[in-house]
Amino acid sequence: MSSTVVRDLRKRCLTLMAAGLIGFGGVPSAQAEGPALRPDMIQTLHSMQSQLEAGDDAAVASRAAASASRLQGGNAADRWARALFLQLAASANARQGNDSLAADQLAEARGTDEVPDARRLAWLRQEAQLRLSAGQTEQGADRLTQWVERSGGDDTSRWLLVQARASLREWSAAANSLDRLRESGAEGWSSSQQQLASTVYQQTGRFDDALALLGDDASSPDVWRRAAGLAQQAGGDGRAAAIWESGWRRGALTSRDDLLQLAKLHIAGGTPARAAEYLQRWLDDGRLESSPATLRLTAQAWTAARDHAQALTAWRKLAERSGRAEDWQQLAELAYVWGEWQTTLDAFSALREVGGDMSGRDWLLQGIATVQLDDQDAARDAFRRAKAAGVDQAQQWLDSLG
Repeated sequence: MSSTVVRDLRKRCLTLMAAGLIGFGGVPSAQAEGPALRPDMIQTLHSMQSQLEAGDDAAVASRAAASASRLQGGNAADRWARALFLQLAASANARQGNDSLAADQLAEARGTDEVPDARRLAWLRQEAQLRLSAGQTEQGADRLTQWVERSGGDDTSRWLLVQARASLREWSAAANSLDRLRESGAEGWSSSQQQLASTVYQQTGRFDDALALLGDDASSPDVWRRAAGLAQQAGGDGRAAAIWESGWRRGALTSRDDLLQLAKLHIAGGTPARAAEYLQRWLDDGRLESSPATLRLTAQAWTAARDHAQALTAWRKLAERSGRAEDWQQLAELAYVWGEWQTTLDAFSALREVGGDMSGRDWLLQGIATVQLDDQDAARDAFRRAKAAGVDQAQQWLDSLG
């Protein structure tokens, strides 16, 4: 959990405990709730409460713990008093930042049979917050869940529970708490709360719920980018593409970089043909310039879509524009794999014209393509070059040609 959340937790917990340092309304209330306390016990409790209010935390922590220890195994009144001393010790320790010890003392106190249900419930909530503040996230989340289920909870505690479950990657439990928040009609979520909620819903595959959180921010490009990014982080490239496309159709994602990202997401998400069609349309209508980078992405999209004719045309257009030997090489490789023999030869010829080096494997592929076009003399020349470059398979082809 973040340091900001931990600080807020400690602050809220101390506020709750300070509202009645030994409960709801201090010693007088405690006298009325449980078994009757001896006058000297009441006086000791009064004294420690005053001492704590004066800020003598260390002394109260030690003195209250010692008093609780002496009362262990006593009668009902002693057990009730012991629980109150433990709560005082917990308050003092919490004020000193000893959250784990304070939580343990509250847990011990609320396990006392003589503790009234209302006070036991209050201590359960305080223990939950202390454990979360102490970094005991799983225990804290479990205690907080118990408190919410028994008390009905409130928006603050439910948000805290969402944060805790999300930090534990318990996405379904976090989503359940979010659903309760939405059912209660809670409104006015902060941007950080919306981001947390969107993450939770996307982690559980509830992308429509995540999108519903956009609300009035649906025109904000950053909101759509964040939503798509979260989907992509969750491994949902296809869903990220769908989210990005929704933002594009609503007019929120229309910049050059946004269009290119939409195409990349479609390629990654398994819909490369759509990416290729969009890129071609945007190139034709001028929304994208015919830069080598854009042409390369278009060629990659058509290739991934396995549209042979479009892919080879796109790679040729790119190679002619870039003048790079690597692009002519790619065109030759694809043309060979797809059995486009003349395109294979044309690409290798262009590769040499731009100063590219022909490897032994390149000469072998050119020879095979030439055989398919029934030009045996040119094929023999290519195979001899391949053999000279160390390609053993070339001799087999030469032997087959006689």
